[in-house]
Amino acid sequence: MQQRVNEIDLLRFIAALAVVFFHYAFRGYAADDLSILPYPLLAPLAKYGYLGVELFFMISGFVILMTAIATNVRGFVISRASRLYPAFWIACTLTFIVTFYLGEPRFKASFTEYLGNMTLLGEFIGINSLDGSYWSLFIELRFYFLIALLLALKKIHYAQTALIAWLVVSFALEIKPIGTLRAIFITEYAAFFIAGATCFLIWAESLSISKGLMLLSAWALSEYEMLSSLPALEQHYQTTFNPLTIIGIVSSFFLILFLIAQRWTGLFAHKRWLVLGALTYPLYLIHQNIGYMLFNQLYSNINPHLLFWGTLGLMLILAYGIYAVFEKRLARQLRQLLGQVLKIKPATHITSSLSSSS
Repeated sequence: MQQRVNEIDLLRFIAALAVVFFHYAFRGYAADDLSILPYPLLAPLAKYGYLGVELFFMISGFVILMTAIATNVRGFVISRASRLYPAFWIACTLTFIVTFYLGEPRFKASFTEYLGNMTLLGEFIGINSLDGSYWSLFIELRFYFLIALLLALKKIHYAQTALIAWLVVSFALEIKPIGTLRAIFITEYAAFFIAGATCFLIWAESLSISKGLMLLSAWALSEYEMLSSLPALEQHYQTTFNPLTIIGIVSSFFLILFLIAQRWTGLFAHKRWLVLGALTYPLYLIHQNIGYMLFNQLYSNINPHLLFWGTLGLMLILAYGIYAVFEKRLARQLRQLLGQVLKIKPATHITSSLSSSS
């Protein structure tokens, strides 16, 4: 059943660009003294680019469930490790080197922090991240754990029931918050993962009343979460966000994923966007702090427009270099090594029914 959904690659790249513009044109200058480069030309629009991360979570829900139903828990671990670590190791090393030479006084990193970051477990072991963008990886890892748990229990074919339960728990934890459970069930972002996974079920099977209700419920929860976070966001950045714009952007994410799930995307579905999709992960990993450090070093000597767009172009080139020169080869080698260590066996045939009801 597993096949490449071409539109997802394009959607990934759009999400990554949204986050890059958020950081470069708004976030770095707006708060926390990260960047001395203002870019008012794009700031009013770019400030909504933070929602690109939520789109990433939706895409992850779709793609990770697709991956999981075609393998077992060992295969899933190998797949995720070989996908995450190679590009991360290269990007983390590059960020550490640039921070060492150009970071002061705003950015610092010790060799101990570098080694801790290379484990990709920094948040879980109390190590400061070398780049602020890493935070979302720790959210992703929690989601992977929940999917791996389903695989370990051999319940992946009950994915729809599990998603419904997760949705109910998320609503309950909004009504009566329990900190530990909110962290385990990723309550703040659960609706996006659930929506993406539900869209995969629609894509793999068909639309049904139950899946439609799941998607609507996830949409309602996601809008609630985003609007609830606005006061803190506005206070931190000392600006205002239009709630209707937030609602519209998040709703567009749901609409696009639904169109993909229904296979209603026409020419976008038939064109391959593989290179753009491949650029996304390394671009996300390297752009933020390195970009800020270049801004801070060069702003006084270079035209701001040239600096802004030149840095963006450089990040795209670096991202492609990481993918083409390092990531593919290292991923293949890591997959082979983990396969030998874990003695992976061929995955058993996955039942055609992914959900307990439809």
